[in-house]
Amino acid sequence: MKTISTDKSYGGTQGIYVERSEACDCDMTFAVFVPPQAAERKLPVLWYLSGLTCTHANVMDKGEYRRLAAELGLIIVCPDTSPRGDHVPDEADNWQFGKGAGFYVDATEPPYAANYRMSSYITDELPRLLAAEFPVDMERQAIFGHSMGGHGAITIALKNPGRFRSCSAFAPISHPSVSGWSKPAFRKYLGADEKTWRAYDACSLIEDGHRLPELFVDQGTADSFLEDGLRPDELRQACDAAGIDLTLRMQEGYGHSYFFISTFMEDHLHWHAQRLGN
Repeated sequence: MKTISTDKSYGGTQGIYVERSEACDCDMTFAVFVPPQAAERKLPVLWYLSGLTCTHANVMDKGEYRRLAAELGLIIVCPDTSPRGDHVPDEADNWQFGKGAGFYVDATEPPYAANYRMSSYITDELPRLLAAEFPVDMERQAIFGHSMGGHGAITIALKNPGRFRSCSAFAPISHPSVSGWSKPAFRKYLGADEKTWRAYDACSLIEDGHRLPELFVDQGTADSFLEDGLRPDELRQACDAAGIDLTLRMQEGYGHSYFFISTFMEDHLHWHAQRLGN
């Protein structure tokens, strides 16, 4: 791990780091905020997964999480959304695929399978590095995210029962197997057999028996991607049928941007902190 930069913020440290990832076969950049309480003890960690076109920097620059994270004693980890590098296959004119659009899957189709292994990177490789390099209490983890990152947070939590004490999302892609902006990416990453897509689809995972004790979702009513891309009503139906306690807040007039996310960020931090025992 190499340190790109560190800056003091609210008594803690906002750092940006890079590591050579075996899972993605490229350098991966990520951000970690460590609050001041870490000088005395290990702290719980809250993972934030970003959305389409984003890097680690979007929430770090616009998410407005540091003041409250410092108060609550939460380490915030912000990974990148996809592999990067000149050798990584991409479609430069397609914002819904390739770099910035890894969808938190482990691709199985060439040429993407060599690099697009974001599921393994987030669930296996980066946690090992975090535990080795930062003062984290890995027994107390939580996860949340936005849009494609909300999809990633929910699916990863569903497939790793017991690892995360809580899971929430801002405007998640709830049913990517049928959403217009994710189906083409799934086909390229995972192949034509749509049965294999179910492992990366929140609604399908719930239908197939995966469970969370509870889920907290904020969704803007003025989100231009609401009906086709995000489909919160289908997530509600899946949770209702499975008996999952879903809190779905439809926020009147809010869109899909960080104006929306930053407005409700503190609600999510408080919600996770309660479940992490802080």
